[in-house]
This record gives sequence, structure tokens and C-alpha cells, in this order.
Amino acid sequence: MNMKKPLVILNGFVHDFAAGIWLAVMATIVALHRAHSGLPEIAPVLNGLERRFFWVSIAAMVAIMATGAGRTFTYVDNWYGPDAEKVRRRMLVLKHIFLVGFFSAGYVYVYDMVFY
Repeated sequence: MNMKKPLVILNGFVHDFAAGIWLAVMATIVALHRAHSGLPEIAPVLNGLERRFFWVSIAAMVAIMATGAGRTFTYVDNWYGPDAEKVRRRMLVLKHIFLVGFFSAGYVYVYDMVFY
């Protein structure tokens, strides 16, 4: 049995799942920080959770990048036809530029919350 196709599909699933985990963890960090902002008695417990979630987000980012690199090597050329592929490639480049900015802004935003 040829394992290449199932592995390519699994790589895509892991990539998307890791991206979802990253977003959920970042939202959780913000929610935890807001929860303890007015309650200093619970801050030490929630600060520890924020730090753990921050490192989970780093692990998710590593998985996103590793599986994204895997997608680069398994990219199917001209799936939609030559004209559509040109547009698709440009859109992929723009999407990744946007997402790098989004991920960076997310870390800038939560870093002070976690390590203040």
C-alpha cells in the first residue's frame, strides 16, 4: 500500500489542528489574564497556567511550521489549471504574510500578560 497519500493528508490535518490549538490557547491566555486582573488572590495560580499555555502555543507554532514545510514538499501543481494556480499561489503568499503578522502580533500581545 502506498503510504504517501495518507501521510500527506495526515500532515494537512495536523497543520490545521495545530493552528486551531494555537488560536484557542492564545484566547485562553487572554481570558485567564482578564480573570485575575481584579483578583490578586488567584493571580499566582492563573499566572502559572498562563505560562503553561504560552509554552503549549510555542509547541503548536513549531508543529504549524514543521507541517507547513511538509506541505511545501507535497504541493500538487496545477490542480485547478494553470491560470487558477497563479492566482492561488499569489493568494497563498498573501495569506502567509498576513498570518506571520497575525502570529507575531499575537505573541507581542500576550507576552506581557504572561511574563510581566
